[in-house]
Amino acid sequence: MKLHRMLQAVFAACVISAAPGQAAAQAASPAKATPAPAWTRGATCYEVFLRSFKDSNGDGIGDLNGLIRKLDYINDGNPASKTDLGASCIWLMPVAESPSYHGYDVTNYYRVNPDYGTNADFRRLVAAAHRRGIKVIVDMVLNHTSNRDPHFQAALHDTASPYRSWYRFAPKPLNAKGPWGEVVWHKSPVRDEYYYGVFSREMPDLNYDTPAVRQEANKIARYWLDSMGVDGFRLDAVQYLVEEGNCLKDCVGTHAVLRGYAAYIHTVNPQGYTIGEVWDPLDTLLTYYPDQLTSYFTFDLADSLRTAVNRGSPGGLFAEYLQLQAALPSYRWSPLLSNHDGTRIMTTLGGNVAAAKQAATLLLTLPGLPYIYYGEEIGMTGDKPDPRLRTPMQWAPRAGVGFTTGKSWESAQPDSMTTNVADETADPGSLLNRYRQLIHLRKTNAALASGKLAPLTANNPHVAAYLRRAGTAAVLVVANLDTVAASGVTINSGASELPAGRYAARNLLGGVDGAVLHVGTNGMIAGYVPSATIGAHESLVLNLERTGEQ
Repeated sequence: MKLHRMLQAVFAACVISAAPGQAAAQAASPAKATPAPAWTRGATCYEVFLRSFKDSNGDGIGDLNGLIRKLDYINDGNPASKTDLGASCIWLMPVAESPSYHGYDVTNYYRVNPDYGTNADFRRLVAAAHRRGIKVIVDMVLNHTSNRDPHFQAALHDTASPYRSWYRFAPKPLNAKGPWGEVVWHKSPVRDEYYYGVFSREMPDLNYDTPAVRQEANKIARYWLDSMGVDGFRLDAVQYLVEEGNCLKDCVGTHAVLRGYAAYIHTVNPQGYTIGEVWDPLDTLLTYYPDQLTSYFTFDLADSLRTAVNRGSPGGLFAEYLQLQAALPSYRWSPLLSNHDGTRIMTTLGGNVAAAKQAATLLLTLPGLPYIYYGEEIGMTGDKPDPRLRTPMQWAPRAGVGFTTGKSWESAQPDSMTTNVADETADPGSLLNRYRQLIHLRKTNAALASGKLAPLTANNPHVAAYLRRAGTAAVLVVANLDTVAASGVTINSGASELPAGRYAARNLLGGVDGAVLHVGTNGMIAGYVPSATIGAHESLVLNLERTGEQ
């Protein structure tokens, strides 16, 4: 049975307080699927690292007021405008109080990091975003806290503390190594014992077998939804929430916790959106559906997209798209090209702007709810170590790259004087303007917004071709992934892909339109030559309009 037919109703309130081992047994019976939030149709989301986006006060650290000033760049709220990106939501990496630059070790879940501003500033940001039609998703770190968190400090120093059961302690290491061969049991600085932290000693894992931990997680979620006004959460490292015996990730209890957490969020906000990080192959990812978080990132699709463009051949690009399409509504899975944890796509592509345009075109004309990492749209570069993946946004070719008037917390990339928003805005053929064009097309064109994917075949192994179709709306994408031009490319399909007739093929990216397409009575595309020549790394995005009978 297709997974989208198996979606279950949110749990009754009793599930929320049940232990992980009990929650699975207390699930409500299957009911109709929760409808897609209206904002997700044709949407694109934009990931922001606040520390690096825009500094408003000259201290070298990006902040909430800086982001407010730049919201019009992300979406100015005017559907007729095409000078903004047109993103429908922003995902903010952690904004809560933390001792680290990245924020994934939280010390106070109810307070905005003072480096970024105040809770009042955050509420102003949400209000300003909502006025522009932008949903706000914040990173929620559920797996662990900071080792400086007052609850952990109390548990560490007092074995009788009520917070002792919030974490995992043992007289000796119970497992020598973690999922990547790393040490996960860390020596206590206070007494002869160990505590568990899968990512580092600075990040002790929470113990979700303890009801008070689950209750606190719910309380924090309610605070951010109700008091801070957010629209949902990106959940970090959800695979590691619960450990059971020798099981360190993807355990039964983890799925139960996520079910209860998602159910609680929907009692607070029925349209609350959650997206999780499951960095594993598709078969594992699908175990996190149908009744847990709203969506998950599809890292396999990211690999397929990058590989296709780098290799110059579509290969198996469509296989996992089709598997997901058959299982789930497209708003429930999110492809991407890169994010804050991996090499930026422009670096992966060796600085090839034409290839970057093509990667963007594939991402934004294929199904799913795509996410774009800040700066990706201008071709920012970056590679490990992590701070170099998260460098300041390159706004303008001047001192401080338009990010700050002071000394930046991290230096900009070497190409910042030539790769920046100001210069690319002025260049109609820039990568930035291609992203703007594609994001707006995705939102306004019915086939790109919600159309079914149908891969087509080409006589050239370097060409990817596919159809997106929603009712009478259809878009044909033909992408030459090669580094040389392709001539005489023919496109073919199976039966019943389109109603019979003659179709005008208007190029939605501008330039020369495609040739007229004739579809026979069997609904097949046969030997269609969209253009005499398709340039190196050129993509045709052809809106098909039926203009007459065959």
